[in-house]
Amino acid sequence: MRKLTIVLIIATISLFACSSEAEPQSLNETQKSIAPSLQGSDNSGSSESGKGGTLKRLWSDPPTLDPHLVTDTTSAGLIVEMFSGLVTLNPDLEIVPDLAESWDLSENGTLYTFKLRADIKFSDGSPITANDFSYSFNRAANPDTESPVAELYLGDIVGVQEVLDGESNEISGVKVIDDRNIQIKIDSPKAYFLAKLTYPTAYVLKEANVSQGGDNWTDSPVVTGPFALERYDLGQVLILKRNDLYWGEKAKLDRVEFNLAGGVPMAMYENGEIDITGVGLADLERVQDQNDPLSKDLISVPPSFTINYIGFNVSKPPFDDIKFRQALNHAVDKQLIATQVYSELVRPAYGILPPNFPGFSSDVKGLEYDPDKAVKLLSESKYADPETRPLIVVTIPGTGGSPSLDMEVVADMWDRVLGVQIEIQQVEWATYLQDLHRERLQVWGGSGWQADYPDPQDFIDILFHSESKGNHGKYSNSQVDEILEEARIDQDPLTRISKYNKAEQLIIDDAPWLPMWFDQEGLALIKPRVRGFEFTPLIVPKLKNVYIQN
Repeated sequence: MRKLTIVLIIATISLFACSSEAEPQSLNETQKSIAPSLQGSDNSGSSESGKGGTLKRLWSDPPTLDPHLVTDTTSAGLIVEMFSGLVTLNPDLEIVPDLAESWDLSENGTLYTFKLRADIKFSDGSPITANDFSYSFNRAANPDTESPVAELYLGDIVGVQEVLDGESNEISGVKVIDDRNIQIKIDSPKAYFLAKLTYPTAYVLKEANVSQGGDNWTDSPVVTGPFALERYDLGQVLILKRNDLYWGEKAKLDRVEFNLAGGVPMAMYENGEIDITGVGLADLERVQDQNDPLSKDLISVPPSFTINYIGFNVSKPPFDDIKFRQALNHAVDKQLIATQVYSELVRPAYGILPPNFPGFSSDVKGLEYDPDKAVKLLSESKYADPETRPLIVVTIPGTGGSPSLDMEVVADMWDRVLGVQIEIQQVEWATYLQDLHRERLQVWGGSGWQADYPDPQDFIDILFHSESKGNHGKYSNSQVDEILEEARIDQDPLTRISKYNKAEQLIIDDAPWLPMWFDQEGLALIKPRVRGFEFTPLIVPKLKNVYIQN
């Protein structure tokens, strides 16, 4: 989805089953091939009309509701329903017009001219103009906003870096033509730029709402999306209501109620407290039994474009030694974890790009389980002696409960194969994100990356270029940087992909991560009364098409 997106490991893995490896995909292929629909399901949408009702979901407190600050999927899943930008991704992962009705691109591929829809309004009834977009781009880039993602998603625009550095107050590459037309100039032609504008950092905000509300403006946000915030009680409930001034087809639901108090998802589903839940390991056999009433609510879910990993800060000892990092990779039996811990509901990850994602290649080879090689690499590293080896502290998100089982298994494998012992510390989710962005963590786990848009640049470049703000482990390889910079401006889809594959292989060999697992196709339960809900591999606006059938 989005964002710089961080995905929490859930204690009961859900929404998984099996998928096959795919050959490299061209970036100009239809996105429908990578976003399976649920057309075979009773809950995959309906041609019959319907409106009204309240959808009930289990959620958790979002670290932010500010589009220009969002870096996590919890926040993004709410923000994409309340705010909007010039363009968006539809459920088939196609870039489509949003508040802009059309756009033109100059012959040299660097100047975009967007035409806004006529008579579009904020949720308070005031008009949305090109000046609002100019304000919003500048606000996102302003150092006072402290956006951790503005450079990642807006940095291709001419003049953004100068604003980020405090050298200018306005982005020179953003020009308002009139109320309905705005131009955006980028530094060079880039095939993925339009997709970046689907990320919340490019969403439009109302200046008066932000300035008058100060730090708490998101308590009463003026929005542009199909839903508006009705109520937010921290740790209890968050309610979205239909925005009747939304420019497009109005949301069919009256409200979406997000339960923030927590609980056991399956029990909450059976008690009617929530309408949708993933199926955990403990309930898998039961819900597949045709004699169980829940089996009638069961649907298949496509895998999300997500990778779970353990990240190393290569500037902090002992992770500044490539052989030490490689030894840790070779000491972990990911197939055993997938089989014994997750009952083959996840797929071991040896690369970075998820299967079926544009640019995925089975020719990219990972650092597979090899305990003998792991021991040899450790002996050749400068941290072979446990007596002088620095303390290793793995930080994971949590509030004091037991660490995730896979993290405990990895710790056991490192100890058993290499004699490398670690400490695991848990911190609150918002603190975890803050420390991650500030590059304070030595090692981090219990999280992952979900794609924001269907382009390999969103993984390989954003996470591993040495100057990227998304490179939280300070990984640096000049050869990788050179390849990624070439790929940015390559207009040929096939050669772009080959460059990303080459960079991916170099990164894997350098072992700045321990890739853990990818999502698999899986199962979920949806109440029969819920119509039009779709699961998508990325976070996209989709709740406006949902309704409750009485």
